[in-house]
Amino acid sequence: MNVAGFIKTSLLDWDGCIAATVYLSGCDFRCPFCHNPDLVMPGRALDDIAWEDVEAYLRDNSDFLDGVVFSGGEPTLSPFLHEMVKRVRSLGLKVKLDTNGCMPEVLDDLIGAGLVDFVSMDVKAPLDERYDQLCGVPGQAEAVRRSAEVLISSGIDHEFRTTVVPIYLKQKDIEDIARSLQGAKRFVLQQFRPKITLDQNLGALDPLPGSALRSMAEAARRHVPNVKVRGI
Repeated sequence: MNVAGFIKTSLLDWDGCIAATVYLSGCDFRCPFCHNPDLVMPGRALDDIAWEDVEAYLRDNSDFLDGVVFSGGEPTLSPFLHEMVKRVRSLGLKVKLDTNGCMPEVLDDLIGAGLVDFVSMDVKAPLDERYDQLCGVPGQAEAVRRSAEVLISSGIDHEFRTTVVPIYLKQKDIEDIARSLQGAKRFVLQQFRPKITLDQNLGALDPLPGSALRSMAEAARRHVPNVKVRGI
């Protein structure tokens, strides 16, 4: 039950919380703009950290930390996620989950068991045939749609996140995504970061100006009132 990465203290991964972040390797998506390719692709060199060491740190610092973020990669693919989350909760710490929404049943189980306090779910593109290009594999839109429905109906705190990659997403696409997320607590437009990407050809791509992202956010508010822009 090892992890691929561990940040002991972060003020960035969970708004308003002092958190530790646990990274789990492996992902079923191949998003060309992914900024954690080492956690996605098999065979990449990764840290191999014993969970017992992570848990010992969390126990010793549970009075300082607010919670733990499980990220990746795609953490819902890990057969050890439930056990890890349960152990974190037993320390009196909150849990945030970052997910691409590929495993709606796992998400539903975690929420139903009261094991997560906050979920950040990526929505790569409008939930139709356009999704295949952005997530890099075919046939994922329906699973993501079901996960979104689970999350919106759950009542727990959450946000949906879309990374705005200039050559892939236009304002109409952002509006279509927002329309499919009506009832969401928050929709976040994230600035594209070209420095490290799974598709190295995107490394030379310039991000959109902040004014363009703010215009997209304003259009999205017609469907989800709480829209934020992050990373500009």
